[in-house]
Amino acid sequence: MERKLNAELWDKMHYLFRDYNDRMVHVELHYDFRIDIDALKTVITCFFEKAPVLHSSFTDNRIHPYWTVKDYHINDILTVKEVSEEDLAEEINSFLVQYIPPEESIQMKVAVFYYGENKSALCVVENHMCMDGGDLKYFMKTLCKNYTDFVQSEVSPISLRTGTRSYEAVYEDFTATERKMAKGLYKNINTRDKHGFPFTPNNFIDKSFIARRKLSAETFDLLRASGKKHGATINDMLLAAYFHSLYDLAQFNPNDSVSISCAIDLRRHIKDDAGQGITNQTAWMQCRIPHKGRDIFETLDYVVKSSNQFKQDRFMGLHGLPLLSLGYKIMPHAASEEIIKVGYANPLLAMSNIGILEVDKLALDGHEPTDGFMSGAVKYKPYALLSATSMRKELTLSMCVRGNDEDRRIVEHFFDLLEGAIKMLTE
Repeated sequence: MERKLNAELWDKMHYLFRDYNDRMVHVELHYDFRIDIDALKTVITCFFEKAPVLHSSFTDNRIHPYWTVKDYHINDILTVKEVSEEDLAEEINSFLVQYIPPEESIQMKVAVFYYGENKSALCVVENHMCMDGGDLKYFMKTLCKNYTDFVQSEVSPISLRTGTRSYEAVYEDFTATERKMAKGLYKNINTRDKHGFPFTPNNFIDKSFIARRKLSAETFDLLRASGKKHGATINDMLLAAYFHSLYDLAQFNPNDSVSISCAIDLRRHIKDDAGQGITNQTAWMQCRIPHKGRDIFETLDYVVKSSNQFKQDRFMGLHGLPLLSLGYKIMPHAASEEIIKVGYANPLLAMSNIGILEVDKLALDGHEPTDGFMSGAVKYKPYALLSATSMRKELTLSMCVRGNDEDRRIVEHFFDLLEGAIKMLTE
């Protein structure tokens, strides 16, 4: 008999996002040794058995969608290839921009590219319906630890969290009164904004690409130091640079109010994650500024005020969740999607600060990654997402876009403006 899994609320929401993005999350890590493929196969297989949603097929029957657990072979998941250093970037990009349909039997693909003199690139693509960036970071750190333990001590690689994938885990640590209040937050406090990234119109020649820009560790230190002087976090500083650059790039009226939505990890409401399975627990906070600042520091002040207003909310990120849940419960899935689309404002401009990639926790058998980054989904025009990760204080900013060569030039020009804005903030 086929085993079926519940399609949780965030699984359904990310399925709905198929109109806005490809739902893939991307990881790229480089190492200065040759990864042991047999050991990696063992760890991946054990993890897939611990997290059956990763080898399940999604069924949208328009009434009550669900996952069906499927058989698989490790070779369906893992690709291993020897490549020249000249071809490495193209091979990695080709792998990373692939799309995994939710109807497939597996929801994660892994690749190891051997290159140069005993070097390896470990790349992962997974369906956001299964887990978000927060849990993918956890998954990667746990994979690396289990690989190391297995290679060094032959410890069985099974220490991956299992448990609930339900969104309701965010309410478990509230008092009865707080839980009642949180479950009564039906209103979505984010509003629609017509301001978007100045991409070209959609075209049949569009294809997915990942653009990225790396900033030095020195820049990171300067950014953090400047932020402390202004009561701003790194996230605030990046947002201020994002806003300031967009006004110039898209030629917005300087008097216009503009908003950028920022990803919020709802695990902030969960004290103990021991009972949590790999899943999604991410919502959005809308940062809005009234107009472009007279200089970038006034823009930063607006960002800090807007962000702090959200941070003071005990139920940050939970507004609108009860309404989503109700919509999916009382109507067939197809009808729920149409109703939610009417009320849901998918942000035209967004940022996801995925955070620090800790090299000690991503080490494989004592070899820390020499470089790497994570990024969110490939967005479909006109939607845009700026992702940020740091490794050894080096910041990698990336945008995944389905577009053409002109769109790539626009994104690269945006990165130029962004670097200039960050330089102003650090001076």
